[in-house]
Amino acid sequence: MAQTTRLGMLTPSSNTVLEPVTTSMLSDLPDVTAHFSRFKVTEIALSEQALGQFDDSEILRAAELLAHAKVNVIAWNGTSASWLGFERDERLCERITAATGIAACTSVLAFREIFRARGVEKVGLVTPYLADVQARIISNWGESGFNCSAERHCGLQDNFSFADVTEAEVSEMVRAVSRQGCDAVAIVCTNMRAAQAVATLERQLGIPVYDSIATTVWKSLELAGVDITRLQSWGSLFGELNSA
Repeated sequence: MAQTTRLGMLTPSSNTVLEPVTTSMLSDLPDVTAHFSRFKVTEIALSEQALGQFDDSEILRAAELLAHAKVNVIAWNGTSASWLGFERDERLCERITAATGIAACTSVLAFREIFRARGVEKVGLVTPYLADVQARIISNWGESGFNCSAERHCGLQDNFSFADVTEAEVSEMVRAVSRQGCDAVAIVCTNMRAAQAVATLERQLGIPVYDSIATTVWKSLELAGVDITRLQSWGSLFGELNSA
C-alpha cells in the first residue's frame, strides 16, 4: 500500500479560501492529503479582543485534534505573526511540537525563510487589512530586514469579508506594488483569492509573487519530505527555491 503524507492545517474559523485552495494545490499529489482544524478568528484588528483570538492555548487545542489524525506536519495557516512578531510563531511551533511530537511550521515563518533564501530585501506588501495593521506589519518586517517598499491594503476588518476581494482585485494590487519597485510581492492573508493567479502574475511582472496559502503548503511539504517541484505550475516558489 502506498504511503500517504498527511498535512495538518490550523485554520481560522471564518476562513473560506484556504481549504479549497490547499486541496486544489494538492490535487496532483495523490499521495498527499490535507486535514483542517479550526479555532475562533472572526476579525483582524489591533484591539485587545481581536489580538486575544491568537492566544496559544486555543491554537494548541486545535493542533492536538490534528495530532489524532497522525498528520506528518502541523501548519498554522494564518498570518497573525506578521503584526504580532515572528517570535510569536517561533514559540507556537515549539509548543505544538512539544505537545504533539509533530513538526510544525507557519505561513509567516515560511515567508521569512523564503525572503532570506532568495535575498529579498524590498517587498511589495498586499493585504486586505486595516491601515494600522498594515503599518504594524511594515514595522515588524522592517526590523527583520525586509523593507516594504510598496504596499496596498483594502481596509477591511471582518475576516470573512477578505474572501470577497476578487482575484482580479488582488491581481491589480500586485501589479500596483510591482510598478513601484520591489524584489518580490507578498500577498499576506490566507483568506484572499490569489494563489491561482500567481504563475500568470509572475510571467507578466518578471518578479516572484508569494501567496500565504502557497508558502504554507511549500513549507509543509518540505518538512514532510515531499518533492516541492511537483507543484511548479503554482509558481516559482515550487520550482526555483531551495530552502536556506
